[in-house]
Amino acid sequence: MKQLSILGATGSIGTSALDIVRMHPDRFQVKALTAANNLPLLCRQIAQFLPEMVAVLDEARARELAGMLGSGFRPQILSGHAGYEAAAAWDGVDMVLLAMVGAAGLRPALAAIDAGKQIALANKETLVMAGDIVMAKAREKNVAVLPVDSEHSAMFQCMQGNFAKDVKKLFLTASGGPFRNTPKEAFAGITKEDALDHPNWSMGDKISIDSATLMNKGLELIEAMHLFDISHEHIQVLIHPESIVHSMVGFTDGSVMAQMGVPDMKQAISFALSFPDRLDLDLAFPDFAALSSLTFHAPDVSRFPSLEFALAACKKKGTLPAVMNAANEVAVAAFLDRRIRFSDIFTIISTTMDGHTCIDNPDLSGIIESDQWAREKAGSLI
Repeated sequence: MKQLSILGATGSIGTSALDIVRMHPDRFQVKALTAANNLPLLCRQIAQFLPEMVAVLDEARARELAGMLGSGFRPQILSGHAGYEAAAAWDGVDMVLLAMVGAAGLRPALAAIDAGKQIALANKETLVMAGDIVMAKAREKNVAVLPVDSEHSAMFQCMQGNFAKDVKKLFLTASGGPFRNTPKEAFAGITKEDALDHPNWSMGDKISIDSATLMNKGLELIEAMHLFDISHEHIQVLIHPESIVHSMVGFTDGSVMAQMGVPDMKQAISFALSFPDRLDLDLAFPDFAALSSLTFHAPDVSRFPSLEFALAACKKKGTLPAVMNAANEVAVAAFLDRRIRFSDIFTIISTTMDGHTCIDNPDLSGIIESDQWAREKAGSLI
């Protein structure tokens, strides 16, 4: 039985993972859970899965959670960065599902790797910010980093049974989000509700906005580069509105393998949690007879410059990817708070990146300092 620590238990990935645990109680046991703010849901999860420990955002929420649990089952309750890192390194845990949103996932990821835990990675920002450091540490500790993003899981699945040396190109698919046909001049009028209404996938707020701006694909491009040790020049982003082909891998002999399925994150999550096995999830297959076509086309970077930002970060490397990510997090949060327009997200990211003096080959402290600088710079622009 695999012992799990789920960081980000109340988000869309975390709740889907717990659905899988509920479906397969003979395969998984939950040892640790973390959440930021959704304490009512966390209480229900604690009552059902009986973890040994939980971690929440801060001491105030830890006290509130303790009060909500009352005289019933009560795990050890920790808080803050130290609490998240303790959950990642918790004794007896075999695998850590990193489903936290944003830069907050980096330190727990490193704590898990240092403790020798296998990683199921849904937090793409960890590799965007510090991919070289994280993957080097994983190799040093002989820790597997298994992708949970549907696109990276698709590539990983296509690579099984093949030699890494034979991989020539990665095709990273994107639905195009809710505004793939929206004129650029209409972007300033896009509302929060419009942007959260994704046509194919059910995701958290931040990832939904990233999908709407195509920044999600920029982050995933950098993540794929580190996960699969491949140059950005060999990764192509394709808009695929049907979201049936989750990504593809091209090989040296010209053959291309695609992984397909209905747009449901449980498949990618379960593959990481159970690898190399597959679990019965009772998911439907795509209705191929009803599909009139599967279409692909190049993204329009004039309307969605996020991919250009990501390519610039890939080429420059150093601290620029962390700066891009931090500026995006700040801008997306401001848009969700209705403090800026949708179109302002691109301007804030671009201006922050242009104002950064990049550090080559940074250590972790240099990455953290650049992340903080970018947050302050983006905040001043807002």
